[in-house]
Amino acid sequence: MKKKTTKKKRTRKTMISFKTFCEEKDPRLKRAGVAGFNKAKRTPGHPTKSHIVVAKQGDKVKTIRCGQQGAKTAGDPKKGESAKMKAKRKSFKARHGRNIAKGKMSAAYWADKEKW
Repeated sequence: MKKKTTKKKRTRKTMISFKTFCEEKDPRLKRAGVAGFNKAKRTPGHPTKSHIVVAKQGDKVKTIRCGQQGAKTAGDPKKGESAKMKAKRKSFKARHGRNIAKGKMSAAYWADKEKW
């Protein structure tokens, strides 16, 4: 005969994930004013950089400012986009390709993701 096992009820407090716990406790997120790790935010008041992100990869955490403020970027590809904008996007990716490939801990990666 099998014994009945009783499951312990989990309270709201114990169900909080480790990721959420870390995000709530890390002062860099509050200082940067972002929603969480690896979430970029526009910074229109900054004199030179257009975005800020608190990048996290493994145990490493780094605050990154990226993107030229006021740059006329190509943005997301659109149907019927001009040849000039396509050329701008292609030139940016070719010029910064090596740095973009470094991953989430590089400013070029975030500038490519957010602006190009």
